[in-house]
Amino acid sequence: MNADAVTLREALAAVAPGTALREGLERIQRSHTGALIVLGYTPEIEALCSGGFDLDVAFTASRLRELCKMDGAVVLDIDKWRIRKANVQLLPDPSIPTNESGMRHRTAQRTARQTHLPILSLSASMRMISIYVGEYHRLVEEPEALLARANLAVDTLDRYSQRLDEVLQTLTVLEIRDSATVRDVTTVLQRMEMIRRIISEINSYLEELGSEGRLLALQVDDLIRGSASERALVMRDYVRDQSSIATVEQHLSELPGDKLVDLTAIANVLGLGVFEVADLDREIQPRGIRALSLVPHLPWSIIKDVSSHWGSYAELRAATVEDLQSIEGIGPYRAKLIHENLEHQAQMAANGLVGW
Repeated sequence: MNADAVTLREALAAVAPGTALREGLERIQRSHTGALIVLGYTPEIEALCSGGFDLDVAFTASRLRELCKMDGAVVLDIDKWRIRKANVQLLPDPSIPTNESGMRHRTAQRTARQTHLPILSLSASMRMISIYVGEYHRLVEEPEALLARANLAVDTLDRYSQRLDEVLQTLTVLEIRDSATVRDVTTVLQRMEMIRRIISEINSYLEELGSEGRLLALQVDDLIRGSASERALVMRDYVRDQSSIATVEQHLSELPGDKLVDLTAIANVLGLGVFEVADLDREIQPRGIRALSLVPHLPWSIIKDVSSHWGSYAELRAATVEDLQSIEGIGPYRAKLIHENLEHQAQMAANGLVGW
């Protein structure tokens, strides 16, 4: 995400329902007047201002509404939330292209493209709030429309989460039975990446919804609890070069949508060496990191030491209590705990209790 996109998201969050700025904008809309508001006070903006008058007062919704009764722009210092200028004429470079028609919107777009600061333009006739940042232009939507889209995304997240639980349980059983394949691993990570993208979309809705999205945020938190750590554990189990995990995660997140449905593409991002579809059915051994994470009260440092001592999960399960004790930091109690827990996991898989 580039700098302008980040600034746009921050601006959308600043005008979300429940914020003082949104309250001021709604007051302006109810008074059927327009407005031109600069979110940022920099030397560059100061150089573009002509006329008007200087202020240095704390921002309030009522002050913003009163100052916007005048035709000129209002400049806000959003770092300190103070009103710095009012009724100023903005004079951006006239050679900067603009595709807007109204004078207020043309000025807003040119100023945003020149300064890369968020510029708000309120239309008096259409009662619409526009945000310009660099080349970006977004209309601020009503909470009802955003909630409808966000609820659809949450329903999709719920279905995908249920499906992920199924394929993850299947992978767990197959790992214990030493019959997990590249296809099983890539299917799990495919679902995890799809869920990550849905969560990212929902988070953008929640930022725009502000206080209107509190209940939805609680629902999302309940659905995704532990998903990030589970994704990291699966990757650590199958990405052999542990130092490249961050790079693998980045490449996976950058896969285009048409490639995300291709398990071969995902497998090659993971470095599993898949050259044709038949390679997806090749059996593969995990390192046992995810299994060790299920052992109660086992520190991450011990998990890393144990998993690096044996080459695979199968070898780890075959280790005796005495073998485990040979690792520094593992005493009789902890060795027995690990051994018994791994045996318990295997017994559950043998009885089909983990699920498919």
